[in-house]
This record gives sequence, C-alpha cells and structure tokens, in this order.
Amino acid sequence: MTHFDAKNPKFSYTSRTVERAERSLVCSPFQLTLFEMMSSTSVPVQAIAGNSGVEHNYTKRPVSELAAENALVWLIQVGLLRREVDGQGITDSFRLTPLGRQIVEQYQGSSLRNPSWRDRFYNALNRWFRLPF
Repeated sequence: MTHFDAKNPKFSYTSRTVERAERSLVCSPFQLTLFEMMSSTSVPVQAIAGNSGVEHNYTKRPVSELAAENALVWLIQVGLLRREVDGQGITDSFRLTPLGRQIVEQYQGSSLRNPSWRDRFYNALNRWFRLPF
C-alpha cells in the first residue's frame, strides 16, 4: 500500500516493493553515478549507451543502446525510473521516481553493493515472469 504523509514528504512503500526495486537497481548494468545524475536532471539513453556511458561513469563497460533501453524499461516497471515528457510527448530521457530517490539516497556517499547470486536469480525470475514481488 502506498500513501503520502503530508508531514514527511516521502512516499511509503511496502518492504517487498523496496526490496524488489533495490535488487533491480544493484543487478542493473549501471553505476550509482547515473542514478545520482537522474535525481537532478533527465539523462538521455544516448549518454548511457556505448562508450559514452563508460566515459560518464554511468556503466562499467560499454552497453548497447538496445540493452540499455531494456534495462531502463525494467527499472521503470519496478518503479525506480520514469520517462521524461516534453511538449511533443515521451522522450528518450529518464529520471528517478520518488521510490528511486529514496533508494539512491541510501547509497549516497558509497557505491552500489554487489548483487548476490540470490539477487540475480530473483531479479531474472521477476523480469522473465514480470512478477510483482
């Protein structure tokens, strides 16, 4: 159940939602730098894909545009990201959602933890079946 507390301007999420989102974040091919950038501005997929992603420290190794797009779409589905919208409609840029901000704030000043085999297994299972947990 999601609700908004007017005294504390953060959304509250179930523990399963937060766990799934964090697991998806650490299993993604992206670095914390990308998500920190997305907290303040939108980032286009062209800046993430290929050598550009490595140069900006968004990825550890070059990722194709298709692979980057697929990973970003998965992070949208788990609630971490949203697509940026302009006057013409949906763009190819991405930003953090409130859930994404909440999780990225936990890692501020450090780096993303390494995913365990269990994290990778459950993330792959959720992506394959698109399970809500």
